[in-house]
Amino acid sequence: MPLPFLTADRTFDAAPDSALPYDDRDRWRRPYRPGPWRVGGSALWLLLASFVLFAAVALALTGSLSSAVVVLGIALLIIAAALRILRMGVWVSSRGVRRVSLLYTWTVPWKRVASVRTAQQPVRWLGLPRTVQGQALMLVRKDRPADDTALLLTTHGLDFVGRASAFDRAADVVEAWAAEYRRS
Repeated sequence: MPLPFLTADRTFDAAPDSALPYDDRDRWRRPYRPGPWRVGGSALWLLLASFVLFAAVALALTGSLSSAVVVLGIALLIIAAALRILRMGVWVSSRGVRRVSLLYTWTVPWKRVASVRTAQQPVRWLGLPRTVQGQALMLVRKDRPADDTALLLTTHGLDFVGRASAFDRAADVVEAWAAEYRRS
């Protein structure tokens, strides 16, 4: 039984006529992969949620249904937080740039963006209060003073600590999207 999708000798003449799914510029996309700190932290939260779910099942089997419902609710909150941690970051589309954090999301349309630039400055390490010297991708808005900039990405955030080249690629992609869509 031949497996043509695993071999290199198939012909590439039959190209699909439809656009690839990642060609949709109106769809929100993250211009980088989540970093190991973000994925690992989320995995630990999901591991904790599995233990809490096991506790909810144990409580339900012992007959304490109201306690089981409360513990189930706590487990669902932990799962929601773990999924939100995975979703956190910068997202871009033809409509603008979106910054997703744990508790809130803000979106800036490209027509309100004055510039997106990389600067060398003290940044927070893994989101903790400790600051280290690093790079930050900053968003300057037209409707705010020039010194009121928003940090989009940093070299020492959950996605880029120890991955300087990944930060450079992500910053270049966001800057390219900003340059392309601010003109139109």
